[in-house]
Amino acid sequence: MNSLLDEELVQWCVQRVVVNGSMYTHRSVTSGVPQGSILGPVLFNVFIHDLDSRIKCTLSKFADDTKLHGGADMPEEWDGIQRDLDKLEKWAHVNFMNFNKAECKVLHTGWGNPRYQYRLEDEGIESSPAEKDLRVLVDEKVDITQQCVLAAQKASHTLGCIPSSVGSRAREGVLPLCSSLVRPLLEVLHPALEPSAQDRAGAVGAGPEEAPAMMRGLEPLCCEERLL
Repeated sequence: MNSLLDEELVQWCVQRVVVNGSMYTHRSVTSGVPQGSILGPVLFNVFIHDLDSRIKCTLSKFADDTKLHGGADMPEEWDGIQRDLDKLEKWAHVNFMNFNKAECKVLHTGWGNPRYQYRLEDEGIESSPAEKDLRVLVDEKVDITQQCVLAAQKASHTLGCIPSSVGSRAREGVLPLCSSLVRPLLEVLHPALEPSAQDRAGAVGAGPEEAPAMMRGLEPLCCEERLL
Protein backbone atom coordinates (compact mmCIF):
# COMPACT_ATOMS: atom_id res chain seq x y z
CA MET A 1 0.00 0.00 0.00
CA ASN A 2 2.78 2.42 0.89
CA SER A 3 4.65 1.68 -2.32
CA LEU A 4 1.53 2.46 -4.37
CA LEU A 5 1.13 5.78 -2.57
CA ASP A 6 4.79 6.60 -3.18
CA GLU A 7 4.43 5.84 -6.89
CA GLU A 8 1.33 8.03 -7.19
CA LEU A 9 3.09 10.85 -5.32
CA VAL A 10 6.07 10.71 -7.69
CA GLN A 11 3.77 10.76 -10.72
CA TRP A 12 2.08 13.96 -9.53
CA CYS A 13 5.29 15.75 -8.44
CA VAL A 14 7.14 16.83 -11.57
CA GLN A 15 9.07 19.94 -12.51
CA ARG A 16 10.93 21.44 -15.43
CA VAL A 17 13.27 24.37 -16.06
CA VAL A 18 12.53 27.25 -18.43
CA VAL A 19 15.48 29.34 -19.70
CA ASN A 20 14.90 32.20 -22.16
CA GLY A 21 11.69 30.57 -23.38
CA SER A 22 13.29 27.14 -23.89
CA MET A 23 11.59 24.44 -21.80
CA TYR A 24 13.29 21.26 -20.68
CA THR A 25 11.39 18.00 -20.33
CA HIS A 26 9.57 17.23 -17.09
CA ARG A 27 11.47 15.33 -14.42
CA SER A 28 9.98 13.52 -11.45
CA VAL A 29 10.67 14.98 -8.00
CA THR A 30 11.63 12.07 -5.77
CA SER A 31 12.44 14.00 -2.58
CA GLY A 32 10.94 16.73 -0.44
CA VAL A 33 7.31 17.39 0.48
CA PRO A 34 4.86 18.85 -2.09
CA GLN A 35 3.60 22.36 -1.36
CA GLY A 36 0.06 22.32 -0.01
CA SER A 37 0.37 18.82 1.41
CA ILE A 38 -1.03 17.79 4.79
CA LEU A 39 2.35 16.48 5.92
CA GLY A 40 4.26 19.64 4.98
CA PRO A 41 3.24 21.86 7.94
CA VAL A 42 3.87 19.01 10.38
CA LEU A 43 7.40 18.43 9.12
CA PHE A 44 8.04 22.17 9.06
CA ASN A 45 6.98 22.55 12.71
CA VAL A 46 9.21 19.64 13.69
CA PHE A 47 12.14 21.16 11.81
CA ILE A 48 11.92 24.65 13.37
CA HIS A 49 10.81 23.47 16.82
CA ASP A 50 14.10 24.48 18.45
CA LEU A 51 14.47 27.78 16.58
CA ASP A 52 13.58 29.79 19.69
CA SER A 53 15.83 27.76 21.99
CA ARG A 54 17.69 30.07 24.42
CA ILE A 55 16.04 33.13 22.82
CA LYS A 56 15.25 35.81 25.42
CA CYS A 57 13.04 38.02 23.24
CA THR A 58 9.63 37.06 21.86
CA LEU A 59 9.91 35.06 18.66
CA SER A 60 6.98 34.56 16.27
CA LYS A 61 7.36 31.73 13.78
CA PHE A 62 5.37 31.57 10.55
CA ALA A 63 5.64 29.41 7.44
CA ASP A 64 7.67 31.97 5.51
CA ASP A 65 8.41 34.61 8.12
CA THR A 66 10.18 34.94 11.46
CA LYS A 67 9.69 37.94 13.75
CA LEU A 68 11.79 38.84 16.77
CA HIS A 69 10.57 41.65 18.99
CA GLY A 70 11.38 43.00 22.41
CA GLY A 71 11.68 46.18 24.48
CA ALA A 72 15.03 47.89 24.84
CA ASP A 73 15.77 51.14 26.69
CA MET A 74 19.36 50.56 27.75
CA PRO A 75 22.53 49.59 25.81
CA GLU A 76 22.63 46.18 27.51
CA GLU A 77 19.08 45.51 26.30
CA TRP A 78 20.05 46.44 22.75
CA ASP A 79 22.95 44.01 23.05
CA GLY A 80 20.49 41.36 24.28
CA ILE A 81 18.41 41.67 21.11
CA GLN A 82 21.57 41.49 19.04
CA ARG A 83 22.63 38.31 20.86
CA ASP A 84 19.27 36.74 19.99
CA LEU A 85 19.80 37.69 16.35
CA ASP A 86 23.22 36.05 16.50
CA LYS A 87 21.61 32.88 17.90
CA LEU A 88 19.11 32.82 15.04
CA GLU A 89 21.91 33.21 12.52
CA LYS A 90 23.83 30.39 14.17
CA TRP A 91 20.76 28.13 14.10
CA ALA A 92 20.31 28.79 10.39
CA HIS A 93 23.96 27.97 9.72
CA VAL A 94 23.84 24.73 11.70
CA ASN A 95 20.65 23.64 9.91
CA PHE A 96 21.97 24.55 6.44
CA MET A 97 19.52 27.43 5.98
CA ASN A 98 19.88 31.13 5.29
CA PHE A 99 17.80 34.13 6.26
CA ASN A 100 16.96 36.37 3.32
CA LYS A 101 18.85 39.42 4.58
CA ALA A 102 17.45 41.60 1.78
CA GLU A 103 13.93 41.15 3.19
CA CYS A 104 14.89 41.50 6.86
CA LYS A 105 13.78 44.86 8.30
CA VAL A 106 13.85 46.60 11.69
CA LEU A 107 10.82 48.58 12.87
CA HIS A 108 11.86 50.98 15.64
CA THR A 109 8.91 52.06 17.80
CA GLY A 110 8.55 54.49 20.68
CA TRP A 111 9.34 58.17 21.17
CA GLY A 112 13.02 59.09 21.13
CA ASN A 113 14.10 55.68 19.88
CA PRO A 114 17.89 55.78 19.33
CA ARG A 115 17.52 53.42 16.34
CA TYR A 116 20.20 50.97 17.31
CA GLN A 117 21.85 49.37 14.26
CA TYR A 118 21.17 45.64 14.41
CA ARG A 119 22.83 43.13 12.12
CA LEU A 120 22.63 39.58 10.84
CA GLU A 121 26.13 38.13 10.81
CA ASP A 122 28.26 41.04 9.50
CA GLU A 123 25.50 42.73 7.48
CA GLY A 124 23.40 45.54 8.95
CA ILE A 125 19.60 45.22 8.89
CA GLU A 126 17.84 48.09 7.15
CA SER A 127 15.37 50.17 9.16
CA SER A 128 11.80 50.51 7.88
CA PRO A 129 9.22 53.25 8.67
CA ALA A 130 6.29 50.80 8.47
CA GLU A 131 5.83 47.05 8.19
CA LYS A 132 2.90 44.66 7.79
CA ASP A 133 2.10 42.37 10.70
CA LEU A 134 -0.49 39.72 9.79
CA ARG A 135 -1.56 41.92 6.84
CA VAL A 136 -2.03 45.02 9.03
CA LEU A 137 0.33 47.90 8.24
CA VAL A 138 1.88 49.34 11.41
CA ASP A 139 4.20 52.34 11.46
CA GLU A 140 6.83 53.56 13.92
CA LYS A 141 4.15 55.20 16.09
CA VAL A 142 2.13 51.95 16.20
CA ASP A 143 -0.57 53.79 14.28
CA ILE A 144 -2.88 52.08 11.76
CA THR A 145 -4.21 55.23 10.10
CA GLN A 146 -2.39 54.39 6.88
CA GLN A 147 -3.84 50.87 6.99
CA CYS A 148 -7.34 52.35 7.30
CA VAL A 149 -6.74 54.55 4.26
CA LEU A 150 -5.43 51.62 2.21
CA ALA A 151 -8.39 49.44 3.26
CA ALA A 152 -10.86 52.16 2.28
CA GLN A 153 -9.14 52.62 -1.09
CA LYS A 154 -9.23 48.89 -1.79
CA ALA A 155 -12.88 48.65 -0.73
CA SER A 156 -13.81 51.63 -2.95
CA HIS A 157 -11.97 50.07 -5.90
CA THR A 158 -13.77 46.75 -5.39
CA LEU A 159 -17.07 48.57 -4.99
CA GLY A 160 -16.50 50.43 -8.25
CA CYS A 161 -16.04 47.17 -10.13
CA ILE A 162 -19.42 45.78 -9.06
CA PRO A 163 -21.71 47.95 -11.31
CA SER A 164 -19.69 47.03 -14.40
CA SER A 165 -19.75 43.33 -13.53
CA VAL A 166 -23.49 42.82 -13.03
CA GLY A 167 -26.37 43.56 -15.34
CA SER A 168 -28.85 44.62 -12.67
CA ARG A 169 -28.64 47.02 -9.77
CA ALA A 170 -31.41 45.35 -7.85
CA ARG A 171 -30.85 44.92 -4.12
CA GLU A 172 -30.98 41.13 -4.47
CA GLY A 173 -27.98 41.18 -6.79
CA VAL A 174 -25.83 44.02 -5.43
CA LEU A 175 -26.18 43.38 -1.68
CA PRO A 176 -24.66 39.85 -1.67
CA LEU A 177 -21.68 41.10 -3.69
CA CYS A 178 -21.08 44.01 -1.31
CA SER A 179 -21.41 41.72 1.71
CA SER A 180 -18.96 39.12 0.38
CA LEU A 181 -16.41 41.34 -1.41
CA VAL A 182 -16.46 44.77 0.25
CA ARG A 183 -17.47 44.36 3.90
CA PRO A 184 -14.65 41.87 4.79
CA LEU A 185 -12.08 44.46 3.68
CA LEU A 186 -13.47 46.95 6.21
CA GLU A 187 -14.58 44.75 9.10
CA VAL A 188 -11.07 43.43 9.68
CA LEU A 189 -10.13 46.88 11.05
CA HIS A 190 -13.06 47.41 13.41
CA PRO A 191 -11.40 46.01 16.59
CA ALA A 192 -8.54 48.46 16.09
CA LEU A 193 -10.66 51.57 15.68
CA GLU A 194 -11.42 53.97 18.52
CA PRO A 195 -14.74 55.88 18.73
CA SER A 196 -12.79 59.12 19.09
CA ALA A 197 -10.82 58.55 15.88
CA GLN A 198 -13.21 60.35 13.55
CA ASP A 199 -10.72 60.56 10.70
CA ARG A 200 -10.23 56.79 10.65
CA ALA A 201 -13.92 56.04 11.00
CA GLY A 202 -14.67 58.41 8.14
CA ALA A 203 -12.17 56.74 5.83
CA VAL A 204 -13.38 53.24 6.61
CA GLY A 205 -17.04 54.24 6.49
CA ALA A 206 -16.79 55.58 2.96
CA GLY A 207 -17.35 52.16 1.40
CA PRO A 208 -20.58 51.20 3.20
CA GLU A 209 -22.12 54.62 2.51
CA GLU A 210 -21.43 54.33 -1.23
CA ALA A 211 -22.72 50.77 -1.58
CA PRO A 212 -26.47 51.46 -1.10
CA ALA A 213 -26.28 54.37 -3.54
CA MET A 214 -25.94 51.96 -6.46
CA MET A 215 -29.08 49.97 -5.48
CA ARG A 216 -32.25 51.02 -7.20
CA GLY A 217 -35.23 51.86 -5.03
CA LEU A 218 -33.21 53.29 -2.12
CA GLU A 219 -32.87 56.85 -3.45
CA PRO A 220 -35.51 58.45 -1.16
CA LEU A 221 -34.00 56.94 2.01
CA CYS A 222 -31.34 58.58 4.16
CA CYS A 223 -27.91 56.95 4.66
CA GLU A 224 -28.86 55.29 7.99
CA GLU A 225 -32.04 53.78 6.51
CA ARG A 226 -30.15 52.53 3.46
CA LEU A 227 -27.73 50.58 5.63
CA LEU A 228 -30.49 48.70 7.48
